[in-house]
Amino acid sequence: MAKYIFVTGGVTSSLGKGIIAASLAKLLQARGITATIQKFDPYINVDPGTLNPYEHGECYVTEDGAETDLDLGHYERFLNTPTSQANNVTTGRIYQTVINKERAGEFLGKTVQVVPHITDEIKRRMMLLGEAGKFDVVITEIGGTVGDIESTPFIETVRQIQWELPVEDVMVVHLTLIPYLNAAKELKTKPTQHSVRMLSETGVHPDVIVCRTEHPLTDDIKRKIALFCNVKAGNVIESLDASTIYEVPLLMQKEQLDLIVMKKLNITKFNEPDLTKWNVFLTKLKNPKSIVNIGLIGKYIELQDAYKSILESFIHAGAMNEVKVNVVNVHSENITSENVNEKLDGLDGLLVAPGFGNRGIEGKIIAVQYARENKMPFFGICLGMQMAVIEFARNVLGLKQAHSVEMDPNSPDPVINMMEEQKRITMMGGTMRLGSYPCLITENTLAHKIYGTTSINERHRHRYEFNNEYLNAFHEKGMVTSGLNPATGLVEIVELPNHPFFIGVQYHPELKSTVEAPAPLFVYFIEAAKKHATTTA
Repeated sequence: MAKYIFVTGGVTSSLGKGIIAASLAKLLQARGITATIQKFDPYINVDPGTLNPYEHGECYVTEDGAETDLDLGHYERFLNTPTSQANNVTTGRIYQTVINKERAGEFLGKTVQVVPHITDEIKRRMMLLGEAGKFDVVITEIGGTVGDIESTPFIETVRQIQWELPVEDVMVVHLTLIPYLNAAKELKTKPTQHSVRMLSETGVHPDVIVCRTEHPLTDDIKRKIALFCNVKAGNVIESLDASTIYEVPLLMQKEQLDLIVMKKLNITKFNEPDLTKWNVFLTKLKNPKSIVNIGLIGKYIELQDAYKSILESFIHAGAMNEVKVNVVNVHSENITSENVNEKLDGLDGLLVAPGFGNRGIEGKIIAVQYARENKMPFFGICLGMQMAVIEFARNVLGLKQAHSVEMDPNSPDPVINMMEEQKRITMMGGTMRLGSYPCLITENTLAHKIYGTTSINERHRHRYEFNNEYLNAFHEKGMVTSGLNPATGLVEIVELPNHPFFIGVQYHPELKSTVEAPAPLFVYFIEAAKKHATTTA
């Protein structure tokens, strides 16, 4: 039987419940305890797939094609273990399931209510991963903040589970904020007291309180929180702001969070923690030997979470190359033929980011042209790869009106198009190629050098494809299609051999990059940028 840990949040959102959950799971994993993490989101969207990145940050895609919350990316990056559809559930999905059952007559004419029907469905999904027999511990992060109306059914379900399971099989970790009032020169515990009281009023009692703070907590403050929040003094954990999220597991280890959890859950079989690889990574991360400046060309740069996995992949690849990756955000809407030299001058590499829609497209194409003509290391992901194809078609093949049918349905040269079977699907999201797909790589290409194999699997999230009717024309002018889907022949990778580093991929390699296994494409891209920085210095 698995043990269950629930992570709730209070006082304010964005405190880092996902990072605390991932850090705890990492510490347990380092002790030989198998752990997984799941996220329950209170919004009514069925999944984040149709949400604008400005609304909710990036949409993270799992191996099995689930469009999920970006916190699942943190889970995978910390644990180096794939997640799935079961690891992320929204209120929308819960209600959709219950309503479908009601329509099918499964409730035998009974009145369908939040309690027990909605909470029973939440409970079923919360326990699902634990019942598979693969994990010793299942950590469940409850999205939102205690007191939010939309979070109420999730908190009520936690109460029921806390009541139903033996005391050694379930625990609640509550993350809260201890604000510092500069005028009074004091840390204030009152918001935390109110947050815990509000949680306790629902019948849920935290076993551990993790306090986000900018200043160290004194023993007196910890005792005060413990006294007024009805937890043991040793179970009040300090979570100081860190220079990087990858320090948090070590900070939590210092606070003995893993030992507290194992004691509460009566876990008696465990090893001494092995964080050797983690510490090697952190040492390289904190001691770079040089700096590279990478231009991130995107249209959601105002919100860093929109490109979260890409930014984290840069951190992983930077540590591997022992360089600090300085990401320079460049809004593609602001790039023109007149100012491109000014906007991109001084960069050591260019990554054109994924996205949807027409806004900022011409700026991305101009940026690709700049990188191609100036021999600057270039890396295009998904839409970025498509922009590389369009730029090459326009400026090398001479097809001046070449475009993607996404932006120009009437283009006479649709070098990026939709497959015929996709055109017949009308449901939003139904036309997407989602999840892990195989790719065969041609030998003696840049892609083959990077991956060191001819067969890979990478994750996708896109609707439009390279139009194979133009394949020969691209080959004749020097663009190599070095990766193909074996079942459909769809182009997955394009590259230019007569360039120091020019590669575009239809998939999203950033979604598989972890601390212990950085994405090879990012590692080689940063290596190329490092060489470019040296030769142009």
